[in-house]
Formats: sequence, C-alpha cells, structure tokens
Amino acid sequence: MFKIARASLAASFSAGFPEADDSISDICTQLTVSEGWVGDLSNGVIKLGERATLLHGLKNPECGLLSMMRCYDANDRAHILELFEQAATSSSHFCYSTTIALPNGHRQPVFCIGESDGLEETSAGSMLGIFVFPRFKLAAASPLRALS
Repeated sequence: MFKIARASLAASFSAGFPEADDSISDICTQLTVSEGWVGDLSNGVIKLGERATLLHGLKNPECGLLSMMRCYDANDRAHILELFEQAATSSSHFCYSTTIALPNGHRQPVFCIGESDGLEETSAGSMLGIFVFPRFKLAAASPLRALS
C-alpha cells in the first residue's frame, strides 16, 4: 500500500479526530508498538525514535531517507521513495506499508503514516509521522497476503 493525498492546510493530524477511550489505547498497545518521527526538508534529515532506529537497523536516530529505507523490502523501495518525493514537493498526507528485513532472517511489518507541511511558505518545510510495528514478525518465507 502506497498512498498520498494533498493536504488541506487547514486540516492536519492534530485536529479532527475524537479522543480514543482507554480500552482502545490498551488494545493498540497490546497489538502494536508505535513511535513518531520528524523530517526536516531543508537538510533531508529524518529523526527516528529509539525503537524505530533499532528496528530499521540504524546506529543513529538521525538519518537520510535512503539509509532508513535500506532495510525495506526491495520491491517497495522505489514506491516509497516516489511517495516521499511527492510529499516533499507539496503539502500532503501519506502512508505506506512494507516489511523490514531483520538480521535473523525474519521480517517485521511496518506501517507509516505521515504528513508534510510548510512547503507553500518561505521555509523548506517539514514532515512528521508515526511508525506502527505490529507485535509479530514473519518468517523469511512467509509472505503477507491480502484478504479478499
């Protein structure tokens, strides 16, 4: 899944959603690990949280897009790169899902939801988002299958 939607400058992730009650938050915590990230479009640096840094196989939480994507499924990298390029040229909401190849041969599914903003202003703009990691891994030979 690779999606991008042009953002209305009046609507962002910070507004418009009702607050989740504690039972929904508990279920999300039981089933997933999530962590925010930010990107500075003036220098191309993405700053990941501690867990995302570890799961992406990086030593430093500050990295470039290509370094971050190195562990992603090779078939998805071009799509994700194109998605980030589009989001870097026009304020947008975007999302993608892929798997991370882990050193032990397993694969970790990852979902990313983000937004870019400030591109229509005099600044270079920024991105922010969240990674969601389901609390399971896939064996190397186990593909994700879509239900139909």
